[in-house]
Amino acid sequence: MPSARLVTLLGATVRRERQLRELTQRQLAELAEVSQTAIARIERGDRAPNIPVLERLLAAMDVQLVVGVEPLDAHLDARIDDLALRPIAERIEKLGLDELLDRLPDFPQVLTGGTAALLQGAPVPVDAPEIALRWQDSKLFTRWLETNYGQRWNARWSEFGGLWLEPEEPGEHRWSTTYGEIRATMCDELPETIEVRHGRRSYQVVPLVELELTDARAAELLRRYRDRQLTSGG
Repeated sequence: MPSARLVTLLGATVRRERQLRELTQRQLAELAEVSQTAIARIERGDRAPNIPVLERLLAAMDVQLVVGVEPLDAHLDARIDDLALRPIAERIEKLGLDELLDRLPDFPQVLTGGTAALLQGAPVPVDAPEIALRWQDSKLFTRWLETNYGQRWNARWSEFGGLWLEPEEPGEHRWSTTYGEIRATMCDELPETIEVRHGRRSYQVVPLVELELTDARAAELLRRYRDRQLTSGG
């Protein structure tokens, strides 16, 4: 039985290739002689495609499946090594952090997770800005999401949309907006922070030592970064 991660990855691959070719699910179903319902379930990650079906779907889009092996999470190590070569200013710009912060409403917030680690010099992979905000500011945040075409991450469908925006509703605290993706950690009171400066801008961030105690994902990335330093003799 394929792992949930593999099923999600295969479904996302089929969806990405289909959308790149501007095909609807119905059109792909006709080309591959597979039911549209089956394609929808595969793309949602509800169904693991068997190899013949997967090959038919990909062949209909003039691509094929290539199988390889690599050490677990080797892609993370490669990203860490690449980020270590890039200046922090470039990492901040690629993340779109400043533009997002400039657009957020005027309520207390701090940077946390991988975003806070990045701003403190750790070259850890960050896919979206991560903020901590108080539950009492949830309504202000929700109104901002509504104004900026926010969509909540839907883990079941592996895409944004189909869920209520409010942080109080079940689901990951992860949204897409006009200004890119944003992730939030909701808390009763904001954590203690330190100030870091880059260029002309200052940021309030959760210190590394606190991240390692309270944020499992950030702690794992920091551990991998330090392991890479030891391995390379840095």
